[in-house]
Amino acid sequence: MSDTATAPPTPPVPLTALLAHEGLGLRRIAGPPAEDTVVHWVHTSEMADPFPYLLGGELLLSAGVLLTDPDAYVSRITAARAAALGFGVRPVHDTVPAGLAAACDRYGLPLLEVPPETTFTAVARAVWRLMAEARHRELRRVAEAQQGLATAAARPDPVPAVLGQLAARLGGQAVLIGPAGTEL
Repeated sequence: MSDTATAPPTPPVPLTALLAHEGLGLRRIAGPPAEDTVVHWVHTSEMADPFPYLLGGELLLSAGVLLTDPDAYVSRITAARAAALGFGVRPVHDTVPAGLAAACDRYGLPLLEVPPETTFTAVARAVWRLMAEARHRELRRVAEAQQGLATAAARPDPVPAVLGQLAARLGGQAVLIGPAGTEL
């Protein structure tokens, strides 16, 4: 069942980053703009109803082998809170079915065309690589913040130095409040 609360600790991938990925040739052909969509993982399914196997946040990849009722199919995918649908053209369908595009527009599900030369494995690898890069950036940011706080704490007057580091890292203000509720 759908449960995005179980999303992995890896930062999600913006769908725009995947669309911009060199060599994949992915193209958004229906549904809302990709700017607000993030992908938590990739899943491939040729089931007529993949709902029971989706957790939410997936880029679902399918060639439409059992696609008979696009409206019902997209309805179930959106009920499972999938992030987007990637539809592989050929060998099953020469183009993305118009009914599928219309259903994705109706239900607000981004629909990507996966060209015949792009394998689903290549799409999954690209998502995983983008996730790894995002995770690496996050770990670097945390390590730099930790180093800055440790350096500030080692200064002769550590409280203002630590507060300054916190404010800078958080992009706001940091104050120390005493037991009486006043700023120290």
